[in-house]
Amino acid sequence: MKILIAPNAFKGTLGPLAAGRAIARALKKLAPGAKLELLPVSDGGDGLLETFLFEYKGRGRRVLSVPGPLSKPVRARWVMAGDTAVIEMAEAAGLKYLLKKELAPLDATTFGVGKLIGAAVAAGARLVIVGLGGSASNDGGAGCAAGFGFRLLDKRGRPVPPGARGLLRLERILPPASAASLPRIRIIALTDVDNPLTGPRGSARVYGPQKGADPADVVVMEKALLHYARVIKRELGIDIKDLKGGAAAGGLGAGLYAFFGARLTGGSDFVLKRMNFEAAVKRCDLVITGEGRFDEQSFSGKAPFMVARLARSYKKPALMVCGSCAVEDLSSLKGCGISGVIALDTVLPLSELLGSPASAMTKGILLSSDIVARFLQPIKLPRRSGGRPLK
Repeated sequence: MKILIAPNAFKGTLGPLAAGRAIARALKKLAPGAKLELLPVSDGGDGLLETFLFEYKGRGRRVLSVPGPLSKPVRARWVMAGDTAVIEMAEAAGLKYLLKKELAPLDATTFGVGKLIGAAVAAGARLVIVGLGGSASNDGGAGCAAGFGFRLLDKRGRPVPPGARGLLRLERILPPASAASLPRIRIIALTDVDNPLTGPRGSARVYGPQKGADPADVVVMEKALLHYARVIKRELGIDIKDLKGGAAAGGLGAGLYAFFGARLTGGSDFVLKRMNFEAAVKRCDLVITGEGRFDEQSFSGKAPFMVARLARSYKKPALMVCGSCAVEDLSSLKGCGISGVIALDTVLPLSELLGSPASAMTKGILLSSDIVARFLQPIKLPRRSGGRPLK
């Protein structure tokens, strides 16, 4: 039997590679005769760098000190292989750098992302892949543009303050000295949302509260982004207000489109094609994927859902391993290609899952051997309680 192990990151605990290795350790005990293939995946958020480093066999890892979401320097990882650079925006402007009491949704900036793009271009990148996810900012990508060298000025010709609040003062946009390099590079922005920049489904109203915005902040944020969109249309001739996917990463999707001519695309599809995932599915008998929390949002282009859907197209069963499962009607998952779910929090305490995530994942799968056994026939496994089988 050939088993393809293809997890996403388990946010806040394990990257996709570490998660895959933990799953593999369990399978080596449960099915010692099986041939295992590990292929970590991402939808453009957490784990994107790991996925590409796996493809590049660990080559190309770089680190750059850049201003973080509140301008305090952070050490941002990125990848450079040949003429391709890979950036996770959260490495420069992520929520992960801020404690709950430090959240400042009106002032946080994507300035450091622009610095990373500039470093990639200076290093010779012709293609820059930017993963959008985990942002602390709602500045519409204005900070990213400023970090690259664009001048965003108020009516007196002074640089506007960083963050969404500063956009209310924006009046003029001047190109950077390095503008001549822009036509020579392609930027692909990976997103798992299709929300527009503004409006009821926009960045402020939908994602602002996730970054700590209260109702009053959301009103200011929406007003600022609407003004920002009007100035961009006047100064650059580009309409971003209703751009599909423009809300991604606090509007960074819209900013990358406006200032860099980026192409916005579904992160899961892009990564799976890049990794030649379809060929791996064809040569396996079982697919095991996973993520930290499996809920309704997982069906909106998240990597594990796309993995399962592709497996289903080739009539291969897919088993989901997750930290927790909030999907009530598990029987409905069969139509999506998910044939079984192992929710680790049903067999292990949360303290163990968070304290020793890798070993806990291996242990949780072993405790759910009754679910795994249904996919490994004719291999006989000891029957144990646990997990959440589909009825």
